[in-house]
Amino acid sequence: MNGENFTLSEKLVSPSYVRQASQARRSHELLIRQLLEQGKCPEEGWSESTIELFLNELAVMDSNNFLGNCGVGEREGRVASSLVARRHYRLIHGIGRSGDIAAVQPKAAGSSLLNKLTNSVVLDILKLSGVRSVASCFVVPMATGMSLTLCFLTLRHRRPQARFIIWPRIDQKSCFKAMITAGFEPVVVENVLEGDELRTDLEAVERKIEELGAENILCVHSTTSCFAPRVPDRLEELATVCAKYNIPHIVNNAYGVQSSKCMHLIQQGARVGRIDAFVQSLDKNFMVPVGGAIIAGFDESFIQEISKMYPGRASASPSLDVLITLLTLGASGYKKLLSERKEIYSYLAQELKSLASAHGEKLLHTPHNPISLAMSLDGLQAESDKAVTQLGSMLFTRQVSGARVIPLGKEQTISGHTFRGFMSHSEAYPCPYLNAASAVGITREDVTQCIRRLDKCLKTLRKECNAARSMSDKNKNNLNRGRQPRLRCSHAL
Repeated sequence: MNGENFTLSEKLVSPSYVRQASQARRSHELLIRQLLEQGKCPEEGWSESTIELFLNELAVMDSNNFLGNCGVGEREGRVASSLVARRHYRLIHGIGRSGDIAAVQPKAAGSSLLNKLTNSVVLDILKLSGVRSVASCFVVPMATGMSLTLCFLTLRHRRPQARFIIWPRIDQKSCFKAMITAGFEPVVVENVLEGDELRTDLEAVERKIEELGAENILCVHSTTSCFAPRVPDRLEELATVCAKYNIPHIVNNAYGVQSSKCMHLIQQGARVGRIDAFVQSLDKNFMVPVGGAIIAGFDESFIQEISKMYPGRASASPSLDVLITLLTLGASGYKKLLSERKEIYSYLAQELKSLASAHGEKLLHTPHNPISLAMSLDGLQAESDKAVTQLGSMLFTRQVSGARVIPLGKEQTISGHTFRGFMSHSEAYPCPYLNAASAVGITREDVTQCIRRLDKCLKTLRKECNAARSMSDKNKNNLNRGRQPRLRCSHAL
């Protein structure tokens, strides 16, 4: 209610009570005013009542919620289900216009304001997370892969001759398919093994540039967040190479916002060389549903160019989800989550190292990877060829999600390109291994349960392998004595 309505309320309810209610209302409005003035994530999180009040205020600014609105167009924000309308807080028009995802809609002042505020708040969080000099960003309602494709398509207009994208290998399908979908030919640069780590082969990257010709290369497509033993690319050095040859540089920062090390690499790369855009997932970094990403960069005009490449209007759901989340957490709440994630990374490393030692394995030494860890499975491989892959299925059926078991020698063909040793980021990594990650939102209980179940699975597998080996030896002895061999148990490997 506005001031006039509060005054009228005093005729019906005690003026002292109404004044108290008015003051309470103003406390909500003060928070909203600060958000509108500063465009930054509030330091302290908001209550649900403040967030819902704010979203309802935005919704009544959209034409589909005007009292007495008479819509005669083909897109009037009509929703058949009241449940769907409530799910979206009656913000139905989405964001952008047919020619620009960042444009303001005449019919939807509230949704347009939501879009502008979300981009502003997210930009503040990117700076808070370590990329202090980022100039511009926008939320796009596509996951990381398609968002990378949008970046590549935008560069096509700047470099019409270019056919190739140089890509230090990382075995993740969507970032490879992003280049194919955009119509370019990925040039895969194999990583080099340094100790246990797989690192960027800078000399091979530069050789490819000289071999293909800088004018024929659309960009270098590098990666920060990745599964160990692959570690973040050498961004500073790659950025310097890109500046030297005047080649654009796009960074896949899928879940790197949660890592101060990944964000520092981007900041330093932009400082010493060239980074044109970096792309990150909303769900992995901010714990919202899948379906959105942030495209950010250091040249505001280029980021605007990418946003204009998006055809048509877009869903406001990812923007709404991340704005609600960040208003709930506040800057202090998000920083606390990042700090807890880092602490649990150390705990996970300690627990995995102890478990590995108990089973005759080792925790791979990957100090340059700040999120993901890997434990060797050499002993399990020696027990049985099938035991490594069976471990992965056993963990999944025991509700350990996210752990990846990587066997030796797997091949995968994607869009005509065959990757040998697929999922290990290398044609011939020395050992099979298991991955686990400490990502934002993980708890100590998650780690404790995972280690307990992993330990139990490893013991079960070794017991079954020993039983199978014993049975095989017994059958051999029986054959030597002329007896009929006994059938192995169905569960034996």
